[in-house]
Amino acid sequence: MSYLRVPLDQYAGRVRRLPASCGPVRLVGIDGHAGSGKSTFAARLAAALGGAPVLRLDDIASHDALFAWTDRLREQVLTPLSRGDAAHYETYDWHARRFGAARPLPPADVVLVEGVGAGRRALRPYLARLLWMDVPPGTSWARGRARDGAAQEEFWDGWIPAERKHFARDPSRPFAEELVRECPQGYEMREGPGVTAQARRSVTHGEGPPAVR
Repeated sequence: MSYLRVPLDQYAGRVRRLPASCGPVRLVGIDGHAGSGKSTFAARLAAALGGAPVLRLDDIASHDALFAWTDRLREQVLTPLSRGDAAHYETYDWHARRFGAARPLPPADVVLVEGVGAGRRALRPYLARLLWMDVPPGTSWARGRARDGAAQEEFWDGWIPAERKHFARDPSRPFAEELVRECPQGYEMREGPGVTAQARRSVTHGEGPPAVR
């Protein structure tokens, strides 16, 4: 299946029509390798959605817990949003190496969650949609290293094996409904492997059809 260019305002319309997945919220995960363009895509999609809130998982993770942040996310974000309440989550300062003041996150119609691990097993039940930035790991990591410069070389040397280990244990791409990649005129998308898996589960368990694309 080939990629097709999809204007973000058009895709935003599809997102708005998704069923709520976390209380009243349509929680949309944007995952991919570090350096794959998740933050840029999330910012542009948020703008197309009229200013949808974006939760950056870099604010939830820390040096001591690169991927062991599920409990904090559930307690500070998922539980309040599922009740229709505003979430308040502590944000990590990667330079000071400590958590700072809590940041509010309203129970908006659509909330984007972007970062490595946004499609992890524990988070997927709360997602209305999972997108994967379909950029090979080597290309992504090279971009990330170039972006962060020599000052972050040591961090990247530790990050890459940690990310490999995470995705080996808890992959996201097989569950993504959309695969996304940047092109000169914007973004291209194609159906992800998660659509097939979702349809298979619906047939097996007698569920309704997957969300209309």
